[in-house]
Amino acid sequence: MVNTNQDALGIIFPNSYDNQVPELVSERLMASIPFASRYRMIDFLLSSMVNCGIDNISVIVRKNYRSLMRHLGSGREWDLTRKHGGLNIVPPFAEKTVKVYNGRVEALASILEFLKMQKEKYVVISDANIVANFDFNAMIDAHVASGADVTIAYKKEEIPYGFMNLQPTLTTDLYYTLNLDGDSGRVTQIKTNPKEHGPQNFSMNIYLIDRELLIEQISNAYAHGFSYFERDILAPQLEQLKVYGYEYTGYTARISDKNSYFNENMRLLQDENLSALFDRSPIYTRVRDDNPTRYIGRSRARNSMVADGCVIEGEIENCVLFRGVKVGRGSVVKNCILMQDTTIMGNVEMEYVITDKEVTISTGKELKGNDTFPIFVPAYKEI
Repeated sequence: MVNTNQDALGIIFPNSYDNQVPELVSERLMASIPFASRYRMIDFLLSSMVNCGIDNISVIVRKNYRSLMRHLGSGREWDLTRKHGGLNIVPPFAEKTVKVYNGRVEALASILEFLKMQKEKYVVISDANIVANFDFNAMIDAHVASGADVTIAYKKEEIPYGFMNLQPTLTTDLYYTLNLDGDSGRVTQIKTNPKEHGPQNFSMNIYLIDRELLIEQISNAYAHGFSYFERDILAPQLEQLKVYGYEYTGYTARISDKNSYFNENMRLLQDENLSALFDRSPIYTRVRDDNPTRYIGRSRARNSMVADGCVIEGEIENCVLFRGVKVGRGSVVKNCILMQDTTIMGNVEMEYVITDKEVTISTGKELKGNDTFPIFVPAYKEI
């Protein structure tokens, strides 16, 4: 077993696939999108790293990062407040070499000097659009056992609708599937934005690579003007580099568009999915000191996930409520996601609606979408 406290550092890209969910990232980035009643997207893989002893973690932000910095703070909730290592948030222009990056190569090139000063043998790289309680120790063990230069985590699943319908001009939104040698698990081909139907070896964009090899590859790629780690570095060098796949079989939720965000939250209302995600190791998040949720009078709640600080006077069914939500008397709310501090006044009927934070729905209003097209209400809006 590798001592991951000393042998691996983490890098997270929090703006990954922002273009896929424009409604949700007008004032935030993918990593700080609320998920599962009280968490943010970044909480899951960040907690997974910490649970596996990875305590030197950099978050390389691109834009709209104020909410993420407020959420992460000093990293105290993840036990990442420390003199050496800990949580390192890298905003654009923090140093002369750090700028607004277009691809992973540019982002990593901006922290090359930082990488050169670190002591860990391996680097774990991850995006923030995936929810998983990931065992990085198992991946590191598989990497060492195979003698790989690079290991790519993948999940056997169909390509989501949101990715299948990408506009080809959005070059920042690349996704990848892997062809593997059936006996060894070595990657023989990396396909960029494929359109095949049926289960694929769908990359999770989680990579493990030797730190010195990463520095060498990024230095060369940046000098040649390349942008993408997978397409421009790994894919052309599959004969020279030993790139192996690591199949992840645990629970995952992948956000690829607004509908997938809605559906993945709703999946967690099923007990077996909730257990599959949360039972392995704890998931940490920023603490907000709220009172317990209050259910007043004839209020009713069925099959719903409700965070602290909510006040329920009406009826909720099949809903995900974040902190501080209020549902007024006589209101009936079904199949909805209500983000923090949303206020539903009295005698409102809502079904298949996503409200961003601090939304107010006035007395007597009716809002109804459907399961294939939920209505989205932007932050701070009053209806």
